[in-house]
Amino acid sequence: MTGSTEAPTSRRWLSLAGICTGAGIVWLAFADLGVAIPTIADEMDADMSALQWANNAFSLVTGALVIAAGRFGDIFGRRRMLLAGVVLFAAFSVVGALAPGIPALIAGRGLMGVGAALILPATLALIPPQFSGRAQLTAFGVWQAVAWGGQAVGPAIGGAVTDGLGWRWLFWLNIPLAAVAYLMVRGVTPESKDPGASRRIDWPGLVTIGLAVFALLYALTAGPSAGWGSPLVVGMLAGAVLLAGAWFLVESRTRDPLVDLRLFRLRPYDGALTANLTMNLAFAGLSYILVLWLQNVRGYDAVEAGMLMLPSTLGIFLLIPLGGRLNARVGARLPVVVGLVVMSAGLLALGAIATDSPLWQMGAALVVVGLGLGLLSTPISATAVGDVPPDLDGAAAGVFKMSSMVGGAVGVAVVSALGRGLSARDWHAAAAAQGLGETDIASVQAELVNSSSFQDAVASLPQSARQQVTDAVVEAFTTGVGGAMVAVGVLSLVVTVVVLLVWPRPRARRPAAP
Repeated sequence: MTGSTEAPTSRRWLSLAGICTGAGIVWLAFADLGVAIPTIADEMDADMSALQWANNAFSLVTGALVIAAGRFGDIFGRRRMLLAGVVLFAAFSVVGALAPGIPALIAGRGLMGVGAALILPATLALIPPQFSGRAQLTAFGVWQAVAWGGQAVGPAIGGAVTDGLGWRWLFWLNIPLAAVAYLMVRGVTPESKDPGASRRIDWPGLVTIGLAVFALLYALTAGPSAGWGSPLVVGMLAGAVLLAGAWFLVESRTRDPLVDLRLFRLRPYDGALTANLTMNLAFAGLSYILVLWLQNVRGYDAVEAGMLMLPSTLGIFLLIPLGGRLNARVGARLPVVVGLVVMSAGLLALGAIATDSPLWQMGAALVVVGLGLGLLSTPISATAVGDVPPDLDGAAAGVFKMSSMVGGAVGVAVVSALGRGLSARDWHAAAAAQGLGETDIASVQAELVNSSSFQDAVASLPQSARQQVTDAVVEAFTTGVGGAMVAVGVLSLVVTVVVLLVWPRPRARRPAAP
């Protein structure tokens, strides 16, 4: 792999700053739109299913393309892919900023995902050529701190920008940040590629895995509104399975595969990949649903809701350094497993949420979730990218980031569906008892309680009945949010057991000979 010699200290840390700026704008974009959804819903008179498409289009496209982008980095140069991705990300942000309606907004977010797919694997794969040993662990820790920081502060920044400048500035602000990343990377980051990589593109592998991921994420996004038993959703899920099987057959038989399958014979890599998917599922899901809950049940505005999500950032930043030190001393397996258990405890604590819960209760639970994330973040990235053979760096980073995007999209779709579906029967009965028809009940289920669309749906009811329906929806939504947090916490504990079984114990070091 070219560029394997470490650069001078000052240049490589400047390079890391540019790399992390590029990654940071992606993770910020991944998290900052959710808090603006109530404002967009009211301005564009859109329902929740349409806005979920706008939120998920970004991760859907990124997840579908990120493996191919990692491979392109191996062949054509990771620095070149990063620069191209930053330019595309900035250019397509303009589409979102100028969107006159929901279709254009969805298109803009999806096209931004093309740039993000080029950025993420390149930023990770450019770290090992410039850093080694403890410095490499520190660099991965900084990258993860930026990634989690972007996701954690995304709602706060999104709320402040939405209330202060308007939600369209969430897109406009990407342009100066992208310019800074471009200039820094272009100025100080050395090129890196796999000199032994064939320039032949595995198009069948690229198409099958891209379509498989797209079909999966499409089904997860459409499921809550179309119904999980609808022919479209079932067909997409079945198609995802069939395409994934076809991809595996293609990769096992082609001479120059998109992803060398020996990557998955590395059991520590498999463990890190599983943990990464799970933690992204949990954090993206809870961030999305709690921001909506804070605005629609507790009545906070976008800025306040975003700020109330910040305690998770405190936990993340506190334990990221400890995770790196433990990785250097005892290996990655222990901090990853402990981190998953701590994260699960925080999720289960969030399950006790109620409409009148004190805010410190939610804040404390978010700190615990953040502590778990901070503990396991550096070890999994160091294992998934830093501890693989050099010729697999790009593919490993691509698959690793695909698991992040898939995990995040699955988390938003599943947690949202659970939050709105677990107690739907209760408030359906209350709404019907107050005289609301089936059509209006379906409309109410798709809206936010503080949106004009919700008010239109219950406008035919007397004031007292209108308030009773609103109270029933709020109570049911709160119960659903708590149930969803418990379900994800239990899932995380199950995954912890899987990681323990998959990830072998590190071999004990032999004492030095006298």
